[in-house]
Amino acid sequence: MENELHRQPATPEEIWAILREVSKEQRKLSRQQKQTDRQMKKLAGLFTSQWGALVESLVEGDLVPLLQARGITVRYTHTRMRGRRNGEHYEFDILAENGEEVVVVEVKTTLRAEDVAQFLEKLGKFTVYAPGYQGKKIYGAVAYLKTDASVVAHAERQGLFVIRATGNSASIINDAGFRPRVFG
Repeated sequence: MENELHRQPATPEEIWAILREVSKEQRKLSRQQKQTDRQMKKLAGLFTSQWGALVESLVEGDLVPLLQARGITVRYTHTRMRGRRNGEHYEFDILAENGEEVVVVEVKTTLRAEDVAQFLEKLGKFTVYAPGYQGKKIYGAVAYLKTDASVVAHAERQGLFVIRATGNSASIINDAGFRPRVFG
């Protein structure tokens, strides 16, 4: 204890050595934080993609009978149609088709108005991205777990089927008299 009380002040060289060590440790900590951030984003992306796949599965499992109840016979369904055309990347979550008609479904965990707008823009280019569907009747649908009534009304006004995924199933919530818009 007595030695500590009579200790000489640190020399400038000692202070600089301490500052260099602190700086070195801060750089090390910063690298570790960046690595942790990358891992967290990767985990969040994995969770989001798996959650999205679950919602898509809920919708796809009920889609055929739901559309048949609305007068659209479905022969095939396809999930995650992806590609690149004219320098643009595209992805469509679910397609249900019968050779003459195709229903393009956008699936969201939480459906927002901007999702509807983006989907309508993408749907407008559907036959550009997938020219094999030119000349077919193309309908659009948005499916979700959670949304606001105003978003549902907006999507319906745009002529989209609106599908609500609930628990272990899905249902079209448009009125029985709803007539979907033909996009192609």
